[in-house]
Amino acid sequence: MAGCGSHALAAQSAFPSCLCDAPMELIWPNPECLPAYVNALERGWSPDNLRGAAAAREELDQIERDADGYLALQVDREARGGDVTLPDGSKAKRLPGYRRWMWDGEFCGLIGFRWQAGTSELPPTVLGHIGYAVVPWKRNRGIATSALKLQLADCRAEGLSYVELTTDADNLPSQKVITANGGVVVEAFRKAAAYGGAESLRYRIMLGGL
Repeated sequence: MAGCGSHALAAQSAFPSCLCDAPMELIWPNPECLPAYVNALERGWSPDNLRGAAAAREELDQIERDADGYLALQVDREARGGDVTLPDGSKAKRLPGYRRWMWDGEFCGLIGFRWQAGTSELPPTVLGHIGYAVVPWKRNRGIATSALKLQLADCRAEGLSYVELTTDADNLPSQKVITANGGVVVEAFRKAAAYGGAESLRYRIMLGGL
């Protein structure tokens, strides 16, 4: 497909129009661009850095069963989507949140944002407010850094004073993305067994001064 995108769409019902050779922007998941998302999943990319291929397979199955329903739940401010599956197969309560797709005329990746109403804190089962995954064939182009910058502007609109992101201690590319957007390490810790137990870093980005 030639491409589609429209930054900061006012509502989920306003789908992007087709553009060619567009700069990277964040778009709401939509039927027009869904085939490109499916193609990325079929090529081996996964939106879940921890659950990998299992998560990709689940997404493909959901889309095949009910594409419209799948798209509707990508913006889930009421946490209607049911429990979240953790990497070890256990379940955790879903938080309000949404996903957007990175788009530069082609599908580049996904960025997700979740939060608790009325507080910047997160429950222990949630490692961070924001997670992102860029497709392998679009990496090393600054796409994740740009996507995080765009997402932070919308995080402020939810009334949060800060957001937190976590990354494995040896994931230098992800650490560069976060620090480029003002992230500061607030904790070195070992992930819970449900998340694989890796040595990790927790970053905090203050939103007031951005």
